Amino acid sequence: MQFTTIAHNANLASWQASKQHPFIQQLLAGTLPLATFRYYLIQDHAYLREFGAIQDLAAEQALDTDIATQLHAGAEHLRQGELALRQTFFDRLNITDKEVANTPVAPTGYAYTSHMYRALMTQGTAGAIAGLLPCYWLYAEIGAELAEQGSPVPIYQDWLESYRSDDYAGEMTDQLALANRVATPDNTPALLDIFNKSSWYELNFWQMALTHETWELTEPSDFSTTT
Repeated sequence: MQFTTIAHNANLASWQASKQHPFIQQLLAGTLPLATFRYYLIQDHAYLREFGAIQDLAAEQALDTDIATQLHAGAEHLRQGELALRQTFFDRLNITDKEVANTPVAPTGYAYTSHMYRALMTQGTAGAIAGLLPCYWLYAEIGAELAEQGSPVPIYQDWLESYRSDDYAGEMTDQLALANRVATPDNTPALLDIFNKSSWYELNFWQMALTHETWELTEPSDFSTTT
């Protein structure tokens, strides 16, 4: 059985929870506050910049020139495609460069990208590919399954549509093939653990956006105890 089949089957519940998360459901219903979507876009912009950097670093470590070429191409495609599209959303919502620069990366986003850098350090190029894949794949499923359902808010609908484009689907299919190519019987358990953790972070990224997560200290009284 291919690595991607094993990984997908292991994360069905997590991915379904992502599709049913209040952030996504409110986006579909058109009730998601624009302020929350703005916050999500800013945080996702920071995430995607690291995403591309990890692809380039993974390419530099790759021993196979074809794999290196594909990873570098993926990073460039991200910069010319998804990040460029994000800029059009920024323009529509009056998100300025200053606002982006002055918005700290939220704890969950920081932890997610740190996890992927660790995957690269511990499992090399294969680890980075496994860590990056859930983002490609989950968003493609969201676009394929939910864009048809649609949102009454034009910018939300445009966001959904961007993940069911032929261009995006093709990029995702290439990443699936790449993951299967680098997976071996020896590294599959480690790659699956990385993939599972990235799927967990994907789910919690929605929650981070919904709550406008910050680094503010939690009051001692807010901590709960169990016996």
